Amino acid sequence: MTKELYDLGEMPPLGHVPERMHAMTIRAERYGPPEEAFAHEIVPVPKVGPGRVLVYTMTAGINYNNVWAALGRPADVIAARRKLGEPEDYHVGGSDGAGIVWAVGEGVTGLEVGDHVILSPGDWDERSDDIRQGRDPAASRSMRAWGYESNHGSFGQFCLVRDVQCHPKPEHLTWEVAGGFLAAAATAHRQLFGWQPHTVRPGDPVLVWGGAGSLGAFATQLVRNAGGRAVAVVSTEEKARVCRDLGAVGTILRTEFDHWGRVPEDDDPAYRHWADGVRAFGRRFWEELGERRSPRIVFEHSGADTLPTSLYLCDNEGMVVTCGATSGYRSDIDLRFLWMRLKRLQGSHFATTADCRIVTDLVARGLLDPCVSSVVGFDEIGTAHQEMHDNVHPWGNRVARVNALG
Repeated sequence: MTKELYDLGEMPPLGHVPERMHAMTIRAERYGPPEEAFAHEIVPVPKVGPGRVLVYTMTAGINYNNVWAALGRPADVIAARRKLGEPEDYHVGGSDGAGIVWAVGEGVTGLEVGDHVILSPGDWDERSDDIRQGRDPAASRSMRAWGYESNHGSFGQFCLVRDVQCHPKPEHLTWEVAGGFLAAAATAHRQLFGWQPHTVRPGDPVLVWGGAGSLGAFATQLVRNAGGRAVAVVSTEEKARVCRDLGAVGTILRTEFDHWGRVPEDDDPAYRHWADGVRAFGRRFWEELGERRSPRIVFEHSGADTLPTSLYLCDNEGMVVTCGATSGYRSDIDLRFLWMRLKRLQGSHFATTADCRIVTDLVARGLLDPCVSSVVGFDEIGTAHQEMHDNVHPWGNRVARVNALG
């Protein structure tokens, strides 16, 4: 006998789509601290359209983008979607996840009800004109970050994705591992190997910000696997030990420096403090590396606090590559370092389908630690985001159980 609503972990008959579902939602009237913005609600199950796939969500990854969604800034994701004519006045986030294919829309090939899949956040329309004309899908006008810019993410009992977002789940991976690594691992892979000629080569020094975080932990390992030499920046000795275990040749405690933030004007007395700080940081990088070489690649995602240091420290003809700005979007850079030293400042947004398959294979073969450090319950999703907001979360990746009750 079928029902309109099932408890979390209670599996409906395969292929039966109920009318309603459990979801951890955000609403505009609750925008603010994540632990207050998230709430457990019952909402309609999303409808499956052409090219779309409904997935019975087993686990969901915790990512920083839904800290922003909870705060309602820098973008009001609900208002943005309603301007496009989408009806929901709530947001179901979650940009990492894994689950079971439950229904497929018209035109979907290569997927069948019952398939076990890992979900990526790259929500783009492969039929769009710019992609058909050769544009990188991540740069397509159709590209939206699933579970952030687009709704029906993995914090719902069922989630809705495009077929291109589904990747086969290796059989031996647990649901907890499968649901927590792909977004960060694929993003890090593209940053380090997607921007020719600035790809990691054997012996290359690489500076990795946030080395024990989700992105940084993967970057450190990928640099190691390619024969490069990663120096990771962290906030505690405990995280420094984690980075060394993952293959970093050295670590730097950012708490030992205080020159972060915007660059003062040259005639401002504060400029000397900034210049002394950034030079001291550079000397520490050399000490940890064991030789006087600047990083050929700087792996950025922290933004306003660190970008001036990154661009200063980067080697001549090197690259600073960034995919985010957790410390703020507006940053100062001294353009003299950029053009006079032939440096490159490269933006990198998510990844390609190939990046997703490569890192999944590396995890499946034991060559890349998925770094799932903790697992939380469905009703702890708001608390987990609050801890991320407050920078008191554990190292690595966190995963929430949705229908995989453990």
